[in-house]
Amino acid sequence: MSTVKTALSDEILMTVEKPARYIGNEINSVVKDKNSISVRFAICFPDVYEIGMSHIGIQILYDMLNKYDDVWCERVYSPWVDLDRIMREKSIPLFALESQDPVKDFDFLGITLQYEMCYTNILQVLDLSGIPLLSNERDENCPIVIGGGPCAYNPEPIADFFDIFYIGEGETKYRQLLDIYKEYRDNGRSRYDFLVAAAKIGGMYVPSLYETSYNADGTIKDFKPLRDDIPDVIYKEIVVDMKSADYPTKPVVPFIKCTQDRAVLEIQRGCIRGCRFCQAGELYKPVRERDVDDMKKKALEILRNTGHEEISLSSLSSSDYSKLEELTDYLIEECSKKYVNISLPSLRIDNYALDAFGKVQDIKKSSLTFAPEAGSQHMRDVINKGLTEEDILNGSKMAFERGWNKVKLYFMLGLPGETKEDIEGIAELCDKIARVFFDTVPKEDRKNGPVQITASTSFFIPKPFTAFQWAPMNTKEDFLNKAFITRTAIVSQLNQKRIKYNWHEADVSVMEGIFARGDRKLCKVILEAYKRGCFYDAWGEFYKNDVWMQVFEDMGIDIAFYTTRERELDEIFPWDFIRCGVSKEWLKKEWQKSKKAEVTLNCKTQCSGCGAAIYGTGICIGDGR
Repeated sequence: MSTVKTALSDEILMTVEKPARYIGNEINSVVKDKNSISVRFAICFPDVYEIGMSHIGIQILYDMLNKYDDVWCERVYSPWVDLDRIMREKSIPLFALESQDPVKDFDFLGITLQYEMCYTNILQVLDLSGIPLLSNERDENCPIVIGGGPCAYNPEPIADFFDIFYIGEGETKYRQLLDIYKEYRDNGRSRYDFLVAAAKIGGMYVPSLYETSYNADGTIKDFKPLRDDIPDVIYKEIVVDMKSADYPTKPVVPFIKCTQDRAVLEIQRGCIRGCRFCQAGELYKPVRERDVDDMKKKALEILRNTGHEEISLSSLSSSDYSKLEELTDYLIEECSKKYVNISLPSLRIDNYALDAFGKVQDIKKSSLTFAPEAGSQHMRDVINKGLTEEDILNGSKMAFERGWNKVKLYFMLGLPGETKEDIEGIAELCDKIARVFFDTVPKEDRKNGPVQITASTSFFIPKPFTAFQWAPMNTKEDFLNKAFITRTAIVSQLNQKRIKYNWHEADVSVMEGIFARGDRKLCKVILEAYKRGCFYDAWGEFYKNDVWMQVFEDMGIDIAFYTTRERELDEIFPWDFIRCGVSKEWLKKEWQKSKKAEVTLNCKTQCSGCGAAIYGTGICIGDGR
């Protein structure tokens, strides 16, 4: 079947689903002479190929590391369940795509941590690679296992499995880390010596060099380094000058359709909005913009080098990019010549956004997306959404006037201080939008049919480094009851036939909440759950809630300790040794303001003193205002 070297026989490839996940050799993948490089780096997304290939962060690091003459970076993804079974039966070690060599032969295994429900997949990757699952069992012949990404901002639930965590943005410190590694390896220094040296580099956290002590009630008493020569606080790494930062223009093109099957152009990092539930908005502060002229050039290069038929502008809040109109007008003109579609996610719906949408999308087929997050204005003020009902209804009216008849709305259930009236407000807001449609669009102009509203609710999960990190989380039963209240309220609306309602799985939300604010005591739970067959927990068909619940019981771990209790303001959190720029004192103030439904203005309107100005870049110095 294959004409290039593959770790899997043609017989095996013919028996698994989507064999193209495993053969490598894609367009723009990087192949180097093994004899000409000195460091081999396997970069892993611990989920199936189609998910991992859609992640721009992997593409950025892959491009950066492979630009180093002495480094070869290759990709690794979690084998799907069919191949996982075969690899175990036949003792086939997990391999990197480019060379098809075993991962265990590499110097580094870098694993991106994008969501908590991938934690057992990390163990799957290590297990199939033949790397001991626990860092303290690895010897000099094992790769250095390093984790990064948003979940690394609370690394404690998986601390036992990693040698190093890289806290922050990967562009800044890898060169220094790799140089020290080469020096220590070439001079015969030990693995331990290297880890001590790595712990002294900014942004590097080596969990084996720190210890935690606990109070009688299970909360943390103290967290400190085991050595005097390593820092007791880890500051996140950040790209200060985004305007000159490199960006891949030859991303790897998958052989098969992926979750995000398009070119991606990152236009900025960070968000000005300050939603109190949003972890990404705090972790990536301050807002830093990329240069618009450079983005125009790179967009065309990416399309030319990939053949993609769609390009997406990536940002937490694209509407806040100061050069958005200039960039989109340019792309609309250029892409129309090449029949390339433009995706504009994360936009606040206003006249310009709707005009742009209309130019780049087929209104008959596409739907507009709003994220009010809460049904009542009171709850939107509690979460500091910065969106009024008037904004939502006016945006809907403008959309209907331009021909749209499909609207998707995203909400959260279980927010702090939520009442039955707040929940019923979701249904009422949907009905008001439907009424706007019928008031705005005459019957003779409804060429695309009547309005279609899809309301989706996820369950609120408190996250570290947010104002709601102190908040209690709902139980599974609470979540399901609130979903029932929402559905019942929708059915009672005048326009109920025009509203479709979807809700998230409660079991998985509770588990995510446990891991999000967990401590090192959860390492043994995750390890035991994996041994009992849990992995691909982010996939509903494979999630084994009964197994997880039994493991918690057998390990003597109280789930409510991590979920439903409200934290004291002075409690030491497992992640308190990490500094992301936003101060804990500011988050405390935001938590108190949320209880009074007081709004904090966005960064462009007024600085609220969150602490991110310590990095001296982006909007904190007036860039992009």
